[in-house]
Amino acid sequence: MKDVLVTDFSGALEAQGFLPWLREQGTSLEYRDWKGLEGTHCYCDGPAREQILAELPEQLPRLRWIDSGDYHYMSYLLALRETEPFHLVLLDHHPDDQEAAFGGILSCGGWVKALQAEQPALEDVLKIGPEGYPEAIPAGWLAERREERVYVSLDKDILDAPYARTGWSQGTHTLKQVKRILSRLLDGTVEVIAVDICGEMAPEACCATPEDQAINKETNIELYKFITTHLK
Repeated sequence: MKDVLVTDFSGALEAQGFLPWLREQGTSLEYRDWKGLEGTHCYCDGPAREQILAELPEQLPRLRWIDSGDYHYMSYLLALRETEPFHLVLLDHHPDDQEAAFGGILSCGGWVKALQAEQPALEDVLKIGPEGYPEAIPAGWLAERREERVYVSLDKDILDAPYARTGWSQGTHTLKQVKRILSRLLDGTVEVIAVDICGEMAPEACCATPEDQAINKETNIELYKFITTHLK
């Protein structure tokens, strides 16, 4: 099995330099180039969904970079693969639980609701970061799920601007706070089956700057080093 899955819709990871950095480290990559695939920007229509599912590797790496938040619905497509019971932990500035629009098409803003409706193995969802939700893991949550399976999805828009530039409204978490949450999830109390990460800024975004890309690259490198050290 490869070390990391990269799904590339916008070229953001290449433009910021993180994808070249991974290759320079000798990281074993499952790389899927879906730039130009129609029906994928913010919404994933039926033909695009079928193509993506058909082209995903049979064995999915546990660490996954899935491009900008416009493609956060990839978490839904990846989590559909799970056949045993699991919990979802979502670190995000948005709850991503909107009702499906445009005839029920999968969207970056409604993928959690779709997963809850369509994935029988999903037991519950812990949302950290959106307004009105916890800012960290609630007391007792991990202990109550000891040795159970957990899927972690991190949208970097939970982070304040010094740590991420996403093109979406952002939260106020520091990278240190996010790493503290991840360290608790990865301390062995539960079985973390996967960590996926989104929140890049597409290079064609009107407001993207070299500073934006440099910040995102630096944070991605820190997250990669931290997660690969702790994900056993």
